Amino acid sequence: MKTKFFIVMGVSGCGKSSVGKALARSLEWDFYDADDFHPPANVAKMANGIPLDDSDRAPWLASLHELISSSLKADKPGVLACSALKERYRQQLMDGNNGVQIVYLKGSYDLIWSRMETRAGHYMKPHMLKSQFDALEEPVNALTIDISKPIDEILSKVLEQVQ
Repeated sequence: MKTKFFIVMGVSGCGKSSVGKALARSLEWDFYDADDFHPPANVAKMANGIPLDDSDRAPWLASLHELISSSLKADKPGVLACSALKERYRQQLMDGNNGVQIVYLKGSYDLIWSRMETRAGHYMKPHMLKSQFDALEEPVNALTIDISKPIDEILSKVLEQVQ
């Protein structure tokens, strides 16, 4: 099955948006950031340092599934940057959506923490990183990429999968 949609996943600060945008630009596909699909209540909760629970995520995941599904039906390939930390979240996003490839951006806590400390203006605060690592269920059916590499190397590895 040819890849028609990528979900670039991992904990906050791993580079999902940067890699996702670079990948979409390279392929001339649409790019979506899952953060843009959170309802205002979720954003407010995270901005106040409160991690989301599954009931907070349910409508968000449903809207992301619909985004992927409608994009595939319209033959509009895309790239979605989305934490998708748990296996059941990834299953929900992919349910009935053939041609989706998960790209897992994997990095150490220390590396990601150091990156997050330099980010300005993002609602996800560095102290919330521990909850992300605690929630993370590493995917087994994904293209796993080491984020300590430069972005052009990361992009090359992902593009090899499309060729």
